[in-house]
Amino acid sequence: MRARCRSASTSSGPDGVDPSEQQRLISVTLDENSIGRGSADQEHERAIAVYDLIENNHFALVGHAGGPYALGISLMDAKLVFDIRDADGGAVVTHILSLTPFKRILKDYFLICESYYAAIRHATPSRIEAIDMGRRGLHNEGAQLLAERLKGKIETDQDTARRLFTLITALHWKG
Repeated sequence: MRARCRSASTSSGPDGVDPSEQQRLISVTLDENSIGRGSADQEHERAIAVYDLIENNHFALVGHAGGPYALGISLMDAKLVFDIRDADGGAVVTHILSLTPFKRILKDYFLICESYYAAIRHATPSRIEAIDMGRRGLHNEGAQLLAERLKGKIETDQDTARRLFTLITALHWKG
């Protein structure tokens, strides 16, 4: 797994706490009832996304000065549920998003992922690279859509939105 180092920061907010330590996720949990066991490739991608997300993220609730946060992600009635809690487990807010705007991107993403996983076993390096570029493009599109859907509720940076999109796809691997 990849590891990232957080850069040291000397700036702090009015209460003496570094804002980057408050506007972040400290844990992420996927609802076991919403997901199923994926392939080895999918499980690996999920584990990397959770690890990277915890190590380096920007996650701030608009209008809320608290944090850091614990995030639970689940599906309920074909809707995406973000259950956000404080570091002690106290409920802060729950955001529920329709998955309808994600349907096309998710369908296309899964198709290209199937092609990618098959290609890494049998295709030429140039073919693998071409498929991977398409996969990354769809992943970026999904992350951008997620950031737009969270606008006014949750602020994230691009890397955080990408990793969250990876976890959203994990909820659909159950089939």
